[in-house]
Amino acid sequence: MPSASELRETAEGPLDPNTPQSYEIRERQQLEQPSNTQRPAEATNAPTNEDYEPNPSASIKLEPERQHIVDSILRLYGGSGKEDSTGEQDMRVYAKKAVYDDVWSYCDTRYKVAGQWYGIPAVMKSSETTAIEVVSSTPVADMEGKEPGAIVFKMKHAWTPRLAGKTWDVNHFVTLSLEKATEEDGEGPGERVKYHKDQWNEKDYSHEGLGKAMKTLNGDFATIGTRPPKDL
Repeated sequence: MPSASELRETAEGPLDPNTPQSYEIRERQQLEQPSNTQRPAEATNAPTNEDYEPNPSASIKLEPERQHIVDSILRLYGGSGKEDSTGEQDMRVYAKKAVYDDVWSYCDTRYKVAGQWYGIPAVMKSSETTAIEVVSSTPVADMEGKEPGAIVFKMKHAWTPRLAGKTWDVNHFVTLSLEKATEEDGEGPGERVKYHKDQWNEKDYSHEGLGKAMKTLNGDFATIGTRPPKDL
């Protein structure tokens, strides 16, 4: 897997944070964390008509703070939520009331999101990102009604569960919707992830009925077993 520095070196040119990237993401999800504590009534899926295979040589260059956010997220995917690792620091790239949404779980606070990441070392023998392509980076809105800022990347990840004798390669399409950090968010970067949407291998997944119930239960109760730091 190319290092983050190698990816940055192969990018075509520096990113102007005031200029949205021209990459077209059809029907990109617009769901944002609501201002109150209630879960959204509906959620949208990442596009299914995109090429989910990452091409590292096409990855765009991110400004340092946004690269820090992506690096932190990649470390969490790799199992940094374990004792004597960087998990707690990596979690600080999320807003206090962040939402995490993937095929298995739906979480609506940073602490619940941590419950998912802190479970990876327990259930995975290995968890490795083998390729990444950052395809879009748009600035956080400064005025109401403007499209929210986001980092969008494709990622190939190798998952090896402890109880299975094989490795699954999964192509992830990840959207990190961003907002300016608030006092409530605590220490960390000036921008925080407010909505982390992870789509697997172009497959839609349920946000209603039994599927929604199972995802929500997993998000609500994973912290009991994984025990992330209480102050998150």
